[in-house]
Amino acid sequence: MFDTMTMTKATGAVCGSLLVYLLAAWGAESLYHVGHSGHGEEEIAQAYTIDTGADEASAESEEAAPDFATLLASADVAAGEKVFAKCKSCHKLDGSDGVGPHLNGIVGKNKGTSAGYAYSDALAALTADVWSPENLNGFLENPKGYMPGTKMSFAGLPKVDERANLIAYLATVQ
Repeated sequence: MFDTMTMTKATGAVCGSLLVYLLAAWGAESLYHVGHSGHGEEEIAQAYTIDTGADEASAESEEAAPDFATLLASADVAAGEKVFAKCKSCHKLDGSDGVGPHLNGIVGKNKGTSAGYAYSDALAALTADVWSPENLNGFLENPKGYMPGTKMSFAGLPKVDERANLIAYLATVQ
């Protein structure tokens, strides 16, 4: 009853039906698409808007957030050590370089000066600048945005308290 030819026909029928369905869905989407496609068309203006107060709430929360220096002063070194777990795959704290340079004594150290590590041109050009807590904060938030051309492929730490804790931890590692 179920021989190889029957199974092949059944599988072919299912695959063929799926292809017909996908083709029909694609055709319907292209014919009956409603809305702004965003491909060079002019922006469509809203007829009216409803004010929910979300803009005011976000502006108030930005004003209420403490500055980085305050967060750094009250940073938790133990929590920073946990955050460093995200960095361990590339950076070491034993004085040897990995994929990235070692981070011993990085806070207060000149940028791009670890002997033996091949820095990107963007970082090698800044050897006169120092890795201050503020510079590290900007770099750790978005490495590619802070220093275009960096070799660091990490996306960054979006939470300011995580960055403050990590920098406080790195300041204790010599």
